[in-house]
Amino acid sequence: MNRHPTARRRLQMIAGAAALIALPALHLGVRAQAARRPTPAQTEGPFYPVALPADSDADLLVNQSPQGTLRYAQGQPAWVEGTLTDVDGRALAGAAVEIWQCDHQGRYHHPGDGDRADRAFQGFGRMVVDGEGRWRFRTIRPVAYGGRAPHIHVKVKLGTRELLTTQLYVEGAPGNARDFVWGRLSAEDRRAVTAPFAAGSDGQLGAKFALVVAA
Repeated sequence: MNRHPTARRRLQMIAGAAALIALPALHLGVRAQAARRPTPAQTEGPFYPVALPADSDADLLVNQSPQGTLRYAQGQPAWVEGTLTDVDGRALAGAAVEIWQCDHQGRYHHPGDGDRADRAFQGFGRMVVDGEGRWRFRTIRPVAYGGRAPHIHVKVKLGTRELLTTQLYVEGAPGNARDFVWGRLSAEDRRAVTAPFAAGSDGQLGAKFALVVAA
């Protein structure tokens, strides 16, 4: 038996109103999932290069010096790579990622540290991300020094603008909990800048990080 036309119309109106009420919530949910949390900024530290080295490419284990090609064979070689996007997930084409770190003995190429780092270790690298925001460096697994947990310094630039300065850490490193810089981060921010350095299928050590900036 068919319902009265008025009853059917009332049910259709109620169903339509419910759908309209649900739409904003669904839309907000999609936007919340799309938004990305910016990578936390951290101190630059005292050892950013006074002058960028002549060889500042993405391979820190081969240093083209005035004395010729020097190959660094200390520490644990590792690939450190990731992506660079804005909070909406768009790649920051044309932006550059810089990294710098100490050698296997915890020494930097910097006069403030006595400029005692191994000459074969480039210590600093810079590369422009590709069209998908990808970046990759060949370096060593960072080591602890002077009370600091193992870390790699990172800076993101777009033209003359500095978009981000931060540090990347080794998941599970014993010194993390005691590190005064890592310790000031919230649990969520720690997860953003901490990753395992693990051997891949090819046996090479590597770590991946997603850098997100509010450009």
